[in-house]
Amino acid sequence: METIPLSIKPKTSGQSENSFLEGPRSRRRELLFIVRVFYEFINGFRHLHFLGPCVTVFGSARFKEDHVYYEKAREIGAGLSNLGFAIITGGGPGIMEAANRGAYENNGFSIGCNIELPHEQKENPYLHKWVNFKYFFVRKILLVKYSYGFVIMPGGWGTMDELFEALTLIQTGKIKEFPVVLFGRDYWKNLTELTQDMVRHKTISETDLKDNLLVTDSVEELLEHFNTYAIKKFNLKRVKKYSPNKLFWEKR
Repeated sequence: METIPLSIKPKTSGQSENSFLEGPRSRRRELLFIVRVFYEFINGFRHLHFLGPCVTVFGSARFKEDHVYYEKAREIGAGLSNLGFAIITGGGPGIMEAANRGAYENNGFSIGCNIELPHEQKENPYLHKWVNFKYFFVRKILLVKYSYGFVIMPGGWGTMDELFEALTLIQTGKIKEFPVVLFGRDYWKNLTELTQDMVRHKTISETDLKDNLLVTDSVEELLEHFNTYAIKKFNLKRVKKYSPNKLFWEKR
C-alpha cells in the first residue's frame, strides 16, 4: 500500500517565528523571510560595529528598582564601564535596565538589543543606542558577537537559554573562552549542583566547569575576573576607534 506524505497547510499568523515553524511554505514566503532576517543582521551590524569591547549582562526583566539584584546589576554595570567595557543588554526593564543604568550614570557606554514582543517590551531610558529586533535568534547572535564576556544575573527561562548558549559556544570552540559569571550563589545553587552532577555523569568535563564558569556574590570578584580573563587575557587596550562610514549607512 502506497504511503501518502502528509501536507501542512500554512496558517495566516503573520511573519513572526510562529509562521516560520508552521511547516512548508511557498518559495516566495521563504525568500521574504530570508530577506527580513538578512535585513535584521545588516541593521544590527550597522549600529553595533563601532562599539569596542562589550560585556553582555543577562537577567530577569521582572525585578524592580528596589530589589537587591537590581542594585547589584547597577553596580556591576558601573564597575565594568570603569574597566572600559561598553555594557550591552536586551534593552528592556529589570536587570537589563539596571546594568544599562549603571554604565549610563557612570559615563560608560550603554547599548540595548530590544526584542519586539506582543506585549510591546519597550527599551529602557538608560541607553545611548539601541536596536529593535523581530527575531530572537538574530538578537541572540548579536548579543554574543560583540562581547568579551557574559554576566548572568538571576532570571528565568530566557536567561537560562542565554547562559547555556554562551557556554555551549565556548565549550565547542565556536567562540573564544570568554569569562562567564553567574551572580548570586543562593539563586543559582540548584543549577550549580546540577552541573556537578553533569561532571559526575561525564556529560561535561571538569575543565568545562572550572575554566568557563565563575559563581560569585561579590561585585569586586566579578570585576577582577573580567580584568584577568578578558582585559589581560586578550590584551585589550584603550585605542582610538574607527569612525563610521556614511557610504555604508553606518551610524555613529
